[in-house]
Amino acid sequence: MSPKIPPAAGPTPPPLVEPTLHREGGVVRQAYVPPLVPRLESGSLADIPFHNAAEDPHAVVLSRKEPDGRWADVTAAEFAEEVSAVARGLVAEGLRPGDRLAIMARTSYAWTLLDFASWAAGLVTVPVYPTSSAAQARFVLQDTTARACVVENAELARLVSGVRGALPDLEHLWQLDAGALGRLTTAGREVPEEAVAGRRAGLGPDTIATVIHTSGTTGRPKGCVLTHGNFFAEVDNCIELLHPVFRAVSRHPAATLLFLPMAHVFGRMVAVGCVRARVRLGHAPSIQTEDLLADLAGFRPSFLLAIPYVLEKVYNNARATAERMRRGSSFDRASRVAVRFGDAALDARHGGGRGPGFLTRAARGLYDPLVYRRIREALGGRVRQVICGGSPLGERLCAFFAGAGIEVFEGYGLTETTAAVTVTPPLKPRLGTVGWPVPGTAVRIAHDGEVLLRGGQVFSGYWHGARRAVEPGTRPDGWLATGDLGHLDDEGYLTITGRKKDLIITSSGKNVAPAPLEDWLRAHPLVHQCLVVGDNRPYLTALLTLEPEGLAHWQRMHGKEDVPPDRLVGDEDLRRNLQQAVDDANALVSQAESIRRFRVLAVDFTERSGHLTPSMKLRREAIQRDFAAEIDALYT
Repeated sequence: MSPKIPPAAGPTPPPLVEPTLHREGGVVRQAYVPPLVPRLESGSLADIPFHNAAEDPHAVVLSRKEPDGRWADVTAAEFAEEVSAVARGLVAEGLRPGDRLAIMARTSYAWTLLDFASWAAGLVTVPVYPTSSAAQARFVLQDTTARACVVENAELARLVSGVRGALPDLEHLWQLDAGALGRLTTAGREVPEEAVAGRRAGLGPDTIATVIHTSGTTGRPKGCVLTHGNFFAEVDNCIELLHPVFRAVSRHPAATLLFLPMAHVFGRMVAVGCVRARVRLGHAPSIQTEDLLADLAGFRPSFLLAIPYVLEKVYNNARATAERMRRGSSFDRASRVAVRFGDAALDARHGGGRGPGFLTRAARGLYDPLVYRRIREALGGRVRQVICGGSPLGERLCAFFAGAGIEVFEGYGLTETTAAVTVTPPLKPRLGTVGWPVPGTAVRIAHDGEVLLRGGQVFSGYWHGARRAVEPGTRPDGWLATGDLGHLDDEGYLTITGRKKDLIITSSGKNVAPAPLEDWLRAHPLVHQCLVVGDNRPYLTALLTLEPEGLAHWQRMHGKEDVPPDRLVGDEDLRRNLQQAVDDANALVSQAESIRRFRVLAVDFTERSGHLTPSMKLRREAIQRDFAAEIDALYT
């Protein structure tokens, strides 16, 4: 019998605990928030479905999209039964405790089911991005010596089959759309329930749960070893801290639609956290605008987990729709009102003002049915909170969404930290920061500005494939060096300013972090990707790629639908619009840190071209190598 795990959160929100600060020379160097929940001493993630079924068997914990588009609810008892059935199938197929099972599929109900079933069978799950090349997939499967791999469809089955000769440890290849789960369930019918209970009893907080590979922006990805205890330290503290998000605070039960890739630690943490908190969880495999909007409308979540790109897309699409209706100027006025309202409301909650004035409140009331309600409807109609991570969203958009009735909690984290290590405190937000340390976490700023981390969610180390062992990933003093640059303010809020390895040093000796400029420009509706360069150069320049939907809208509005996109890169009207975007970005920085010239590329940076990682991060060295001529021309 596996140990009983305590509930994730209490019925009432905990009091806000402010960080304990450590100063050196008058500067805040360290912030620490004590944990809101005790450290788990026994049990594992595998116990969660069975614990839920025992505590509240009729609670709706997931919803599964049926072929007819209907969302079918899944109760805690039903999910536990499915987890047990698939887990028994994995046991029947000969997989042993500690074996690695890889999952290469888009976000889906089957992904979460397999995750928990694998844990219940004592296995270690290994996510593989479904967009990976054959070489990338082969590397992950080789590195983890996976004995089994589950893929979504025939295309991915062919990809893995093509490299199987280099994978001597891979004994099983199962295909989801060919009935893999049904066959596993059938295979496990003769396996007694006690076999799975025994596997679960052999797991503990220090047992490896998953190996997730980093994005590999500067070289080969590294496998991060995350334990069951790492996940519990992360999700239990976040559930307590974000009580209004994870608990129903209206007549609608809390629910979220997950569209983040589950090969990324953020998506996995969300799925585990929702099942742990018994929040109704749905899955959306596509983030194409039409597909995602349809899923949001059908599912109607109460909160979302997103990357800035999604919120930028919602805003830009709303702006483009208003412009097509010849109401662009009205939308811009509504946007300014929302930003004023959001700024004032958030300042008041932070103790910095009296809140929005009468005229601002009146203007917001006027624009709510015309603009803001449509923004909320685009997200399903019930969304009131969004947890945003991956890169900075920007103060303007944070304030806009707050003014439109959707509060954004920004966070910061790494694969090595089981996702978030800081998050905006719900009762005391501060725009422009990534919040306070998650309870149980300490954040320290080294003397060179690097962010150091310590906490229960920090990983065990990196997987050493050749030795099938775990190598330490933290410093001898126990701190994890992130490679990110940042600073803590006088109240312990963390601001990330860039990557240490990305720091640009111009020929005049000026140090520039390119991330703020790149993030600002990527938020523009015409810009898809941006790379700022200038290392050992006299000034900064940028390479820009165009956002297809934003460009198509621009063409319609300027009567240039018939002009091929590759010819538009030299269009003077387009350049004027992009120059204005660059000028706006430059207003954020000093003249020495500004972008002096830019080049619009006729091609995009993509994962397939080798210029983006699977998590959409820039491979800077590859881009600068492949576009060296274009960069040199900017300095001629």
